[in-house]
Amino acid sequence: MRLKKLTVLVVDDDIRILRMVRQLLELEGYRVLTAGDGEAALRTCDLESPDLILLDIMLPDMDGYKVCQCIREFSQVPVIMVTAKSDDEEKVTGLNIGADDYVTKPFSSRELTARVKAILRRSELSEERLEPAFRLNDLAVDFTLRRVAVGREQVSLTATEYRILTYLARNAGRVITPDTILRHVWGEAYEGESHLLQVNIARLRKKIGDNIRKPKYVVTRPGIGYTMLKQA
Repeated sequence: MRLKKLTVLVVDDDIRILRMVRQLLELEGYRVLTAGDGEAALRTCDLESPDLILLDIMLPDMDGYKVCQCIREFSQVPVIMVTAKSDDEEKVTGLNIGADDYVTKPFSSRELTARVKAILRRSELSEERLEPAFRLNDLAVDFTLRRVAVGREQVSLTATEYRILTYLARNAGRVITPDTILRHVWGEAYEGESHLLQVNIARLRKKIGDNIRKPKYVVTRPGIGYTMLKQA
């Protein structure tokens, strides 16, 4: 029986980049869809439910940030933002609104395929083994159903945020270094990219109602790492 191909949606208004990326990813065995603007991207995402989206920031009708925000209203599909700037401002902005990763133009074929494979591999590994739920104060993590709730309210997390939370929960009481978390959640190639982790931790804290000054769940140990508190 032939396995279903994973689908990648590539969003860019440059037809040359669309063709190049499409050819590259098809050679890697992916089914590739393309869109030249934000509206087309949203329609395709809604109709096709891709496994991953490569989303350029500069689009003719709406920028990639707005597209990502719209996608997050109905889907937690992994999103890699594509930026033409090497500074951290655009990258952090994308991460803050729900992107899972970023790649900077011009990018090599090796870098792009490595990031795509890493994101999709994490998504495939996100099927959790049967184990007891984690509970701490009002926070509950159901590993089997992949649900997170604070009190009676269910919390919608991206795949990356969920992986960070479950990794910390499974190691509650231990201080985990940033590089250890980066290796576990993103892969070995991401060691040293502390701002990527910091933005995602901040986003996670906001969603679960955690205050960095008076944390109920995740504690930052400056210069050392992060720890999930244990139920008293």
